[in-house]
Amino acid sequence: MRRLLPLLAGLLLLATACTAGPGPDPKPAEERWRPAPGLAWQWQLSGRLDPTVDVPVYDIDGFDHPASTVADLHRRGRKVICYLSTGAWEDFRPDADRFPKTVLGKGNGWEGERWLDIRRVDVLEPLMAERLDMCRAKGFDAVEPDNMDGYRNRTGFPLTAADQLRYNRLIARLAHERGLAVGLKNDLDQIPELLADFDFAVNEQCAEYDECDRLVPFVAAGKAVFHVEYELDTAEFCPQARKLGLSSMLKRYELGVWRRPC
Repeated sequence: MRRLLPLLAGLLLLATACTAGPGPDPKPAEERWRPAPGLAWQWQLSGRLDPTVDVPVYDIDGFDHPASTVADLHRRGRKVICYLSTGAWEDFRPDADRFPKTVLGKGNGWEGERWLDIRRVDVLEPLMAERLDMCRAKGFDAVEPDNMDGYRNRTGFPLTAADQLRYNRLIARLAHERGLAVGLKNDLDQIPELLADFDFAVNEQCAEYDECDRLVPFVAAGKAVFHVEYELDTAEFCPQARKLGLSSMLKRYELGVWRRPC
């Protein structure tokens, strides 16, 4: 969730999402990408994409990049993760006007963004399914669903842990039905309940908050933990990250090209 607003250049959607066809064409579970612990990665959500970083995994904004970008990264030997906000509404997305006001809550701290009422799966499931159809149509290998811990924030709705578990499992199921691996973003408290539903984890600042040990179940299960810090120097978190098997790097909050890996 801690990132600058992506560039507004991605007004090229909904049409692309519709090319995915009327419904999912699931791959067998054994064919889904399963990122292993220790894989190096690049996370870039702002600025002009630099495809030349020599890492096996890229995590980029799903709306902002066309299928040709994903194909180019594939040619370079990368797996590509589709970043989406699934727990918050963003007023700059091409499908923003399709979200009824009744599901929009308080701001989440980022301009133009508001928490979603994740209890309203009747409204949100078809909208999120279309977004995941977009990721699939563009050729992404996986999805990083963001804002997946609304129940621990002041959303404007009385969300419970049970509401969050239900919604997170819904997103995981929708991704898997489309042959996409899916990552659990932050939401450390629910790792024990959600470990079996997710293929990897994405975490921000576990070292700063002394929480990295809580991600060990993913590593123990043979699942990657893609981790970033913003405020600490690499010397302060890399030794522990290497010991735990995390895929860690230092990034700036804007999540541009710059990175300093462990």
